[in-house]
Amino acid sequence: MSDAHTAVILTHGAGGDMNFSQLVSLAHQLASHGFLCLRFTCKGLNLAHRLKAYTAVWDYLKSLQRFTVKRVFFGGRSMGCRAAAALARRLSEESEAAVEGVICLSFPLHPPGQMHAHRQRSEDLRVLPAHTRVLFVSGTEDDMCDRVHFDTTVKEMKAQVEILWLRGGSHGLKVKGRSEVSVMEEVNLKVISWIRNQAAQAP
Repeated sequence: MSDAHTAVILTHGAGGDMNFSQLVSLAHQLASHGFLCLRFTCKGLNLAHRLKAYTAVWDYLKSLQRFTVKRVFFGGRSMGCRAAAALARRLSEESEAAVEGVICLSFPLHPPGQMHAHRQRSEDLRVLPAHTRVLFVSGTEDDMCDRVHFDTTVKEMKAQVEILWLRGGSHGLKVKGRSEVSVMEEVNLKVISWIRNQAAQAP
């Protein structure tokens, strides 16, 4: 299937902006490889507000009759991927074919030092159906993603999960001793190859 039939919707995390460098880099790479990519901003920190914004963008994508979109991936960074997972969960309850997968850059499993919040924050992930694919990209030094609780969450998920761990990476996917360009090249390559792999496995 041509990449032109695949759409990816991306949004940033809390306090981010439309030109957050990591998402700009990923969006440019997706577009250069022929994917339809929509990147949007949402200033509100409330998850419900972000979910409404994500839903509006999803509805906009469906209204673009000049594109023949056959598979859709939701994604985002930090709070943005929480909203992506929440919308994917809701849509999967309405239609099995609505969303192919979710791309989670630095999923914020809990606030720093508050591991007790991981159950509530991971609820949408844990109930995603088995046909959904999820890609996590997280840093091994992310203070919002305790590795033990994260591993437990993944084991409880029904969805098909793949993980890219950035050794030494922070919540902002910064790696000491590596340039941001180098890190994003690794991330972008993983995301694009993962999306293409899902298409290759599709019936």
